[in-house]
Amino acid sequence: MNINERSKAFVALGQFLAQFKTGTIDKDIPYSCNESLFDKMDFQIKQVVHYNGWFTQENVLFAIHTWAKTLEESNVNKWLSMYDFKGISTKTIGIITAGNIPLVGFHDFITVLMSGHKVLVKQSSNDQQLLPVLAEFLIGVSQEFSERIHFTEGTLKGMDAVIATGSNNTARYFEQYFGTYPHIIRKNRNAVAVLTGEESPEELSLLGEDIFRYFGLGCRSVSKIFIPEKYDFNLLFNAVYEQRKCIDYKKYQNNYDYNKTVYLMSQIPILDNGFFVLKEDTAYASPIATLFYEYYSSLDELKHKLMLEKDQIQCIVGSKDLKLDTVPFGETQLPQLWDYADGVDTMRFLLQL
Repeated sequence: MNINERSKAFVALGQFLAQFKTGTIDKDIPYSCNESLFDKMDFQIKQVVHYNGWFTQENVLFAIHTWAKTLEESNVNKWLSMYDFKGISTKTIGIITAGNIPLVGFHDFITVLMSGHKVLVKQSSNDQQLLPVLAEFLIGVSQEFSERIHFTEGTLKGMDAVIATGSNNTARYFEQYFGTYPHIIRKNRNAVAVLTGEESPEELSLLGEDIFRYFGLGCRSVSKIFIPEKYDFNLLFNAVYEQRKCIDYKKYQNNYDYNKTVYLMSQIPILDNGFFVLKEDTAYASPIATLFYEYYSSLDELKHKLMLEKDQIQCIVGSKDLKLDTVPFGETQLPQLWDYADGVDTMRFLLQL
């Protein structure tokens, strides 16, 4: 199976995913395997909320739609044009996925298979319903994938390299177990936003998407904002008020009530708008329904700080005028195929094995 054949298979997979749109689901692609797998995928989308209480159908469909757009032919071709796939010696790559947002391990899965290697996947129990269906579709498109895709519920064995994603705590165990293998081991990271006070209401509204999509559980979710002194918080509160629907979700509401109560009982100053709280804090990872903020007096000093602490940051949201490597407002959950987690080029790692 050459790179062109693999590329066509994943473009077909993107077309499969594109059938499952928010609000409308239409069976309309000409692959024989689509007949049975369409209904299976539709069923799993409806059932997934029972396996993970944080996976709403809205967020699951958002993730699916995002991947459908990402796997469009032009994006796949641009991604693959960056690499040389000649002379690859096929190896088995073990993947340990996280379960914080829907299909969070899908990029690693795609990258391993596109590189020409075999994949051995150990899924998180919080996100194990959707990926096997997508694997079935790939096998339906090309039977050769049946020898390249394997799932396990036990200990990873027989692999030549490992890609593992987890918390700072689990990363220590990953290092212990897989340290002798070529590996990529990811820890906790968060997205931040740098605000100047000159943002338009539209930009701040889009920032609300970066903060609240997936209830803030993604590594690309904005968990902290950096703001100038005397920043007017009403600008932010007014712009993100449209995100208030998240408080109607019981699990989110429980976290909001709990964290707010802890802060109040501890006499910690907070700002509250009824569905999330703002707390001044130097840390990056904020609890659910809490957004940390930190003042800065100099953009140059802030840039230096962000550079020193880049191992805690997944991406930075802000204006391109800041002359930082920023993501536009509203696009943290829309990464491209070449936007690698932790800034580590997974494809290049795989091609050099």
